[in-house]
Amino acid sequence: QVLLVESGGGLVQPGGSLRLSCAGSGLNAYAIGWFRQAPGKEREGVSSITNGGTTAYADSVKGRFAISRDIAKNTVYLQMNSLKPEDTAVYYCAAALYLAYPVLASDVYDHWGQGTQVTVSS
Repeated sequence: QVLLVESGGGLVQPGGSLRLSCAGSGLNAYAIGWFRQAPGKEREGVSSITNGGTTAYADSVKGRFAISRDIAKNTVYLQMNSLKPEDTAVYYCAAALYLAYPVLASDVYDHWGQGTQVTVSS
C-alpha cells in the first residue's frame, strides 16, 4: 500500500506555470499517472510515467507539461507551463504496479491521492 500526497496547486494567470508534486513512501516501485477533473466533466488522464521513466501525455498538454521523477525523494513532478483556463481542474496522482508502459486510463491505477486544485484565471 502506498499513500500518495499531492501538492503544488494554486491560482495562476494564463500563460503561467505551476509544478505539482506527488510524494509517497515506496513510490519508486510504481508507475504514476496524473489525472484531472473539472466541474461537470469526466476525469481525464494527463500524463504518466513508468518506474523505468517512460512517459506519455494527453494531446491537450503535449509540449506544455512535463512529468519526471526524483528517485531520491520518492516524488513525481508534473511541470505545467503555458497554462490555459481550460487546464483548471482538481489534479490527482495515482499509482499502479507492473505497468510496462505508461497508461492514461484511470482503471489500471489502484492508489489515489486526495487531489490539488489548479485554477488558471486572470
